[in-house]
Amino acid sequence: MTTPDGRREPRLRPTPRSGLAARPEHEAWMRMALAVAAEAAASSDVPVGALVVDAEGAVRGIGHNVREAVHDPTGHAEVVALRAAAADLGRWRLDGTVLVVTLEPCVMCTGAAVAARVDGIVFGAWDDKTGACGSVWDLARDRASLHRPEVTAGVLADECAQVLADFFAQHRGEG
Repeated sequence: MTTPDGRREPRLRPTPRSGLAARPEHEAWMRMALAVAAEAAASSDVPVGALVVDAEGAVRGIGHNVREAVHDPTGHAEVVALRAAAADLGRWRLDGTVLVVTLEPCVMCTGAAVAARVDGIVFGAWDDKTGACGSVWDLARDRASLHRPEVTAGVLADECAQVLADFFAQHRGEG
């Protein structure tokens, strides 16, 4: 199914489950993630930013895409932020935390969040090509998953999508 502007409509529009729905801090966290995303763009990486936030609201891990900068195919913002949070907390199990990211996580990043046992994933823009939290796949809530974090989608979605659109327009010579 496509939208009126010709974009493919995500297959699923997940309904947030209790716990992560409409928390006021989501927008503040997403604005922080957008600022982190700008750092990726400055280094010619796709501008995606991520944070891992603990139950008290403290940022425990920050990451932006570094695939180009360090030549690492796993250098997605979410993986960088999850690694930083694990190092900060001194444990790989990140229960009690929320992953906040400007773009819907891909399969690898959703899998990493599930493996890390984050309590929730909050994302901005939908990714109708590789999204794994409701667009193309719904790994985060797959009944067969070892762990199922709560998902809140579309926080500051237009702003997050615009950052990506501007980046790609500039890199394609359109901007």
